[in-house]
Amino acid sequence: MHNTLGSQLDRRQQGFTLIEVLVSMVVLTIGLVSLLGVFVMAMAKTQSTQQDMIAKQVAQEAYEALFTARETSNVSWAQIQNVGTGNVPDGIFTTGMQSIRQAGNDGIIGTADDSGASPQSMTLPGPDGIVGTSDDIIMPLTNFRRSITITPVVNGGVISADLRNVTIAVQYYTTQSKYPKTYTLSGFISQYR
Repeated sequence: MHNTLGSQLDRRQQGFTLIEVLVSMVVLTIGLVSLLGVFVMAMAKTQSTQQDMIAKQVAQEAYEALFTARETSNVSWAQIQNVGTGNVPDGIFTTGMQSIRQAGNDGIIGTADDSGASPQSMTLPGPDGIVGTSDDIIMPLTNFRRSITITPVVNGGVISADLRNVTIAVQYYTTQSKYPKTYTLSGFISQYR
């Protein structure tokens, strides 16, 4: 009886085999590599989030420029359209993707006279998190391009003289992709204030 009890005791104290240890290590390694992949993706997304925010800001700035153009007395409603529409007077807003530049002589962003202006930059908070201190970061917007498309609104086959459709697209590259990302902002502008 002692012999049977001893063999049962020996089986309970054997522990893990080498195969079981190797299998558990492979499973653990796969889990850790997957976790590392998620961490790398999160870091990449964090880096592109800043560029996404800048693209949104650049698009909103251009949209506000349209309303500024409408509010100024030196630009008529007829000029709040793209250059080369064939209308008289011609529009002042450029067509196609353009570099992000400071406002030209008319003071309105995205117009034809901006081509001679210097490239635009954005001031970001430095390590202290406060804009306007000595550690601010000046980021040139050379990685960004913007297009402003202004089209008439057609309702039931009739072109509205008082309302226009606005589409602003901002295109930029991130370090994670060889293809550009595009942020698009759409809305309307009316000739009425």
